[in-house]
Amino acid sequence: MEDAPKDPYRKAVFTGTFDPITLGHLDVIRRGRLLFEHLVVGIGVNPNKQSLFSVQERVEMARLVTGEFPNVSVEAFEALTVQYVSSIGARVILRGLRTLSDMEYEFGMTLTNHRLDPTIDTVFLMADAEYSHVSSSLIKQVARYGGPESLKRFVPEELVAPILAKAAAAGDEGRSVPGIAE
Repeated sequence: MEDAPKDPYRKAVFTGTFDPITLGHLDVIRRGRLLFEHLVVGIGVNPNKQSLFSVQERVEMARLVTGEFPNVSVEAFEALTVQYVSSIGARVILRGLRTLSDMEYEFGMTLTNHRLDPTIDTVFLMADAEYSHVSSSLIKQVARYGGPESLKRFVPEELVAPILAKAAAAGDEGRSVPGIAE
């Protein structure tokens, strides 16, 4: 990995839960890394979301699919986004936008983040039309019901097997055991 940029505006952080990371996320990472000297994929712990993968598993998967990009690193964090961004010496949050509803949500978050730390800016990249409908919750449904060929349309190929295995295990946990009174 290259040395961190001296100018904090040349270092951006793309935050999310990435549960799991999708081709849409990877598209934003590919394009974002060209705009900044260093891009950190910050994998946050969101206590309001039920995660399929542990934070460490999400970090490992993200590192696997971003390993070819020398100016991209992946880290987990558990803090407010602006606190994390500031703590690593960055001043830019990178966000991807898929739909108009994303824009409403992100607008509110950007105003909140600016109120918490006015030195941090947010930059938005529109999702490629091919990925504008892809979400992590969609991936979980496709993994559970669609199988590997369907899943390859939405996630990097090297993540298909781990996602299918985790989805199957999660599905088994939610089923009742035959012969046991409910």
